[in-house]
Amino acid sequence: MEQTKEVQQENKMGTMKINALLLSMSVPMMISMLVQALYNVVDSIFVSKIDEYALTAVSLAFPMQALVIAMAAGTGVGVNALLSKRLGERRFEDANRTANISVTIAAVEYLVFLVIGIVFAEPFFAVQTEIAEIVSYGKSYMSICMICSIGMFGQMCMERLLQATGRTFWSMVTQLTGAIINLILDPILIFGLIGAPKLGIAGAAIATVTGQICAMILAFILNCRVNEEIQFQIKMMKPQGAIVKEIFIVAIPSILMQSMGSVMVFLMNKILMGFTSTAAAVFGVYFKLQSFVFMPVFGLNNGLIPIVAYNYGAGYKDRIKSTMKYGAIYAVSIMAVGLILAELIPGPMLMLFNASENMLAIGIPALRIICLSFVFAGVGIVGSGVFQGLGKSIYSLYVSVARQLVVLIPVAYLLSLTGNLNLVWLAFPIAETVSIIITLWGLRKVMGHLDKCFPDN
Repeated sequence: MEQTKEVQQENKMGTMKINALLLSMSVPMMISMLVQALYNVVDSIFVSKIDEYALTAVSLAFPMQALVIAMAAGTGVGVNALLSKRLGERRFEDANRTANISVTIAAVEYLVFLVIGIVFAEPFFAVQTEIAEIVSYGKSYMSICMICSIGMFGQMCMERLLQATGRTFWSMVTQLTGAIINLILDPILIFGLIGAPKLGIAGAAIATVTGQICAMILAFILNCRVNEEIQFQIKMMKPQGAIVKEIFIVAIPSILMQSMGSVMVFLMNKILMGFTSTAAAVFGVYFKLQSFVFMPVFGLNNGLIPIVAYNYGAGYKDRIKSTMKYGAIYAVSIMAVGLILAELIPGPMLMLFNASENMLAIGIPALRIICLSFVFAGVGIVGSGVFQGLGKSIYSLYVSVARQLVVLIPVAYLLSLTGNLNLVWLAFPIAETVSIIITLWGLRKVMGHLDKCFPDN
């Protein structure tokens, strides 16, 4: 396949100074993910105006939504890493074929969740609570999000292709477009403004999927117009076993790692519902609020992964180490700001969600305790990005399983037996302490591998 002279010479990921490169790759995604965090929070703020049961239903729906994101984003990590690596190796035709096959994979994954949305929405909520209002709200919200999740899978696929080739500005544009559309439609469809029907919680779901579908369409158009490394062709979308295997060698650990979060939230909700539905609502609110801190770090991480993968393929060991150093500095700084805010103003944060006195009583100590884990989490996220960029996602999986299932849930359950809800929140900093130890062990292993592969670099 004929490529441009510039592409054949060198991508900027192999030449630009690392600090400037990481910022140029990450800042657009950090901004767009901040906006995504904003519309996630606003979504819940609007829903909380319906009643607390509606807010609880959205909180209980989060594990299934997280599973969709895990599948889409985890696959995107595999595609991103392989595509960037192939570009670093100058294997341009294989890079283009990888991009085309990723479209087919996204379509197949969507069909799985289409079935889940049709068949399992009501049972999913019925197993978590016997409160009829929550089940009704949840079924309405989740079925729409699952049946129309083509937008999520398509958007994630197209955006990761832009990111893998260094066009993070355009990825930001597509994410901002989806977020803004969601923000505009949320109040209109939930409350029936400017002549629209009053759809309640279903309106929130429709606003979400509409934003995702619009972002998907825009991202596809941008890939066609500005992404020189990729040309979409139907004949190249036919899966090839070797490429699919290489994608999922990285993707499966990433999918499983992110899915652990879905399982963790589901099980934590079960534990918290044993106290009160308000505790589960508080947990859901925490996840919305913490996204303001975690989303920028995830954006940083999304910029870091293709840089690491490209320079690994090109054999530039020192550039990989510099990327890791700057990534850790920025991530820890962001998480430290989040920790300070959570300790100083947890009450005003909760009041954004129309918090009752009971919710404030539960939520203020919850935020202050859980957020003690933030700084360690920043190092862990960057470590995960390095593992994924080097094709060693299995280490990320080890960290995720240990933190969220082996440590967090058992500790939370044991602490719940005391009957003291505040003690349950301590499971989070305890689990994060364990995870940082495993992350540092994994980083030592992969850095040793790099030194052996590139001893003179």
